[in-house]
Amino acid sequence: MGVIEEGAKKSSVLWLSLDRPRLAWHTWHDDAIYLVTGGGEQPLPGLAEAEEVRVTLRSKDNGGRLVAFDASVEVVDQAQAPDAVAALAKERLNAPDGTRLLERWAAASKVIRLVPREPA
Repeated sequence: MGVIEEGAKKSSVLWLSLDRPRLAWHTWHDDAIYLVTGGGEQPLPGLAEAEEVRVTLRSKDNGGRLVAFDASVEVVDQAQAPDAVAALAKERLNAPDGTRLLERWAAASKVIRLVPREPA
Protein backbone atom coordinates (compact mmCIF):
# COMPACT_ATOMS: atom_id res chain seq x y z
CA MET A 1 0.00 0.00 0.00
CA GLY A 2 1.41 3.39 -1.01
CA VAL A 3 1.70 6.37 1.31
CA ILE A 4 -1.21 8.18 -0.40
CA GLU A 5 -3.59 5.23 -0.07
CA GLU A 6 -2.49 4.52 3.48
CA GLY A 7 -2.84 8.15 4.53
CA ALA A 8 -6.24 8.53 2.86
CA LYS A 9 -7.54 5.36 4.51
CA LYS A 10 -6.29 6.25 7.99
CA SER A 11 -7.68 9.78 8.11
CA SER A 12 -11.12 10.88 7.02
CA VAL A 13 -10.02 14.48 6.37
CA LEU A 14 -7.60 16.17 4.00
CA TRP A 15 -6.62 19.66 2.86
CA LEU A 16 -7.30 21.00 -0.63
CA SER A 17 -5.56 24.04 -2.13
CA LEU A 18 -8.47 26.02 -3.57
CA ASP A 19 -9.19 29.74 -3.02
CA ARG A 20 -7.49 29.05 0.31
CA PRO A 21 -6.58 25.80 2.07
CA ARG A 22 -9.85 23.95 2.70
CA LEU A 23 -10.41 21.06 5.08
CA ALA A 24 -12.66 18.36 3.63
CA TRP A 25 -13.90 14.94 4.69
CA HIS A 26 -13.60 12.13 2.19
CA THR A 27 -13.35 8.40 1.63
CA TRP A 28 -10.85 6.24 -0.28
CA HIS A 29 -12.49 3.91 -2.84
CA ASP A 30 -11.14 2.18 -5.96
CA ASP A 31 -7.72 3.87 -5.88
CA ALA A 32 -9.14 7.38 -5.59
CA ILE A 33 -10.41 9.92 -3.09
CA TYR A 34 -14.12 10.72 -3.17
CA LEU A 35 -15.77 13.73 -1.59
CA VAL A 36 -19.01 15.65 -1.90
CA THR A 37 -19.67 19.39 -2.17
CA GLY A 38 -22.71 21.64 -2.54
CA GLY A 39 -26.33 21.04 -1.65
CA GLY A 40 -25.76 21.58 2.06
CA GLU A 41 -22.47 19.68 2.10
CA GLN A 42 -18.95 21.05 2.58
CA PRO A 43 -18.31 24.17 0.49
CA LEU A 44 -15.33 23.60 -1.81
CA PRO A 45 -15.48 26.57 -4.21
CA GLY A 46 -14.01 25.97 -7.63
CA LEU A 47 -13.24 22.28 -7.10
CA ALA A 48 -15.84 20.90 -9.52
CA GLU A 49 -14.55 23.22 -12.26
CA ALA A 50 -10.86 22.49 -11.68
CA GLU A 51 -8.83 20.03 -13.72
CA GLU A 52 -6.31 19.48 -10.95
CA VAL A 53 -5.95 20.23 -7.24
CA ARG A 54 -3.16 20.01 -4.67
CA VAL A 55 -4.04 17.60 -1.86
CA THR A 56 -2.32 17.38 1.52
CA LEU A 57 -2.77 14.43 3.85
CA ARG A 58 -1.75 14.80 7.44
CA SER A 59 -0.79 12.13 9.92
CA LYS A 60 -3.66 11.10 12.15
CA ASP A 61 -1.13 10.45 14.92
CA ASN A 62 0.69 13.77 15.16
CA GLY A 63 -1.03 16.08 12.63
CA GLY A 64 2.17 16.61 10.68
CA ARG A 65 2.17 16.65 6.90
CA LEU A 66 2.29 13.07 5.66
CA VAL A 67 2.23 13.69 1.90
CA ALA A 68 1.21 16.37 -0.60
CA PHE A 69 0.38 15.55 -4.22
CA ASP A 70 -1.53 16.75 -7.26
CA ALA A 71 -4.73 14.98 -8.22
CA SER A 72 -6.93 15.15 -11.28
CA VAL A 73 -10.49 16.26 -10.56
CA GLU A 74 -13.49 14.44 -12.02
CA VAL A 75 -17.17 15.12 -11.32
CA VAL A 76 -18.83 11.74 -10.83
CA ASP A 77 -22.08 10.75 -12.51
CA GLN A 78 -23.69 9.51 -9.31
CA ALA A 79 -26.07 7.16 -11.15
CA GLN A 80 -23.12 5.49 -12.88
CA ALA A 81 -21.04 5.07 -9.69
CA PRO A 82 -23.41 3.70 -7.03
CA ASP A 83 -20.66 1.81 -5.15
CA ALA A 84 -18.48 4.90 -4.81
CA VAL A 85 -21.43 7.06 -3.72
CA ALA A 86 -22.50 4.41 -1.18
CA ALA A 87 -18.95 4.25 0.22
CA LEU A 88 -18.93 8.02 0.56
CA ALA A 89 -22.39 8.13 2.15
CA LYS A 90 -21.30 5.52 4.71
CA GLU A 91 -18.66 7.99 5.93
CA ARG A 92 -21.09 10.93 6.17
CA LEU A 93 -21.56 11.48 9.88
CA ASN A 94 -24.52 13.31 11.38
CA ALA A 95 -26.39 13.86 8.13
CA PRO A 96 -29.58 15.81 8.89
CA ASP A 97 -31.51 13.66 6.41
CA GLY A 98 -29.88 10.24 6.73
CA THR A 99 -32.54 8.27 4.86
CA ARG A 100 -32.80 10.88 2.08
CA LEU A 101 -29.11 11.66 1.83
CA LEU A 102 -28.54 10.06 -1.58
CA GLU A 103 -31.62 11.78 -3.02
CA ARG A 104 -30.34 15.16 -1.81
CA TRP A 105 -26.90 14.51 -3.24
CA ALA A 106 -28.35 13.48 -6.60
CA ALA A 107 -30.48 16.64 -6.73
CA ALA A 108 -28.14 19.29 -5.36
CA SER A 109 -24.59 18.05 -4.67
CA LYS A 110 -21.58 17.05 -6.71
CA VAL A 111 -19.56 13.97 -5.92
CA ILE A 112 -15.94 14.50 -6.86
CA ARG A 113 -13.27 11.89 -7.59
CA LEU A 114 -9.65 12.86 -7.04
CA VAL A 115 -7.14 10.62 -8.77
CA PRO A 116 -3.59 11.04 -7.47
CA ARG A 117 -1.12 11.91 -10.24
CA GLU A 118 2.23 10.23 -10.48
CA PRO A 119 5.06 12.59 -9.52
CA ALA A 120 6.92 13.95 -12.56
